[in-house]
Amino acid sequence: MTPAELRAVSRLGGQVFAGLAARIEQVHQVIAGRAFAPIGPAGAPVRVVHDCVARGTYLAVRGAGVAAGMVGGEAGLLLGAGGRPAARQPAGNLALAALNAVAGDRLGPDLAPLAIRMAVRADGCDVEPAAAEVAGAFPGAAPRMAVFVHGLAETENFWRRRAGQSAPYGDRLRAEFGYTPVYVRYNTGRHISDSGHDLADLLERLMAAWPGQVDEILLAGHSMGGLVIRSACHYGREASAAWPGRVRHVFYLGSPHLGAPLARAAGLAGWALGRVPETRPFAALAAGPASVRDLRHGYVLDDDWTGCGPDCCLRDHRCDAPLLATANHYAISAAVTADPGSPLGALVGDLLVQPASAHGRRGARQHIPFPVELGRGLGGMHHFDLLNHPDVWETMRGLLRPATRQPPAAALS
Repeated sequence: MTPAELRAVSRLGGQVFAGLAARIEQVHQVIAGRAFAPIGPAGAPVRVVHDCVARGTYLAVRGAGVAAGMVGGEAGLLLGAGGRPAARQPAGNLALAALNAVAGDRLGPDLAPLAIRMAVRADGCDVEPAAAEVAGAFPGAAPRMAVFVHGLAETENFWRRRAGQSAPYGDRLRAEFGYTPVYVRYNTGRHISDSGHDLADLLERLMAAWPGQVDEILLAGHSMGGLVIRSACHYGREASAAWPGRVRHVFYLGSPHLGAPLARAAGLAGWALGRVPETRPFAALAAGPASVRDLRHGYVLDDDWTGCGPDCCLRDHRCDAPLLATANHYAISAAVTADPGSPLGALVGDLLVQPASAHGRRGARQHIPFPVELGRGLGGMHHFDLLNHPDVWETMRGLLRPATRQPPAAALS
């Protein structure tokens, strides 16, 4: 960790401790209120003494936690701690991704060293979208670019999962179709639309800095990454950016376009905790960060979640976000059952996302207009198998292979 990261980690530890103490204090006050209520006015003097002592005690505990966090960071620096950035090491990169997934929407300026920014990654480092840096990171860059966007709590390294057994999709796309793979990392705790804005801006700057001309872009998103891609396409097109017009293929690998059951369960848990005074302080924690709240129903636009608090908006307020007209869109789902079309496969899906949500279809209605003929359902695999699996690659390859396939009419006009 760098000195700034070490200080931020220590501050975070102190803040977490203080926050927990504050929630315990709120629960204490509720319970005390119930205990004193039957006594009536006669118990008022005792209640005043109790409240003063309790407030003073909790204030001291919270202050000690914050102070310990600050002192701990400085002590670590004095003892010689601090060095390479955490993101340069696989374990540190994964730890940052997990932290951002849980609390990425609450990492303020004092914790900024721990907040992941939207960036292209190469060899464990961020690549600035400037001509010199891009040329150095992508020698021999082709006019075809394949951009990979990971899911919740993941990093760019997840695309190389089981690389010893199966070559990653980026390597295969380079070898067989001439794409240069580009991997993106971002803070997965923020609203999906916030990440969509950032990705749209990043792709515009990356295309401007790319060595030579970019003729074609392929986008691939795993899980929540597919929703971030849809959001970026919307905002890129809305801003009249150049890059959306180069997109020809978009792969959504297990993306919960209509939401994910676990995210909805977290929302219901937060709502339920918020109904009871003793548990209300923990409602927001149960509901999850902004991104998990978006995943309840597959929100990809600012308007989807604006006005929704962490413990409300259990109903679907999703707005229409048309698919990018210049591209072919491929929705690929997985199920742990051998037959993905079986009732059990439809129910459990890949353990995190149901096939109906991955294909944007609920019942007989197609909520997200993915071409049915370009969708695929695969059996015998779970959610994270979609990141790198021979069957998934063969499916992608089969969809891309027809060299005579024409892009949508909008791309030709």
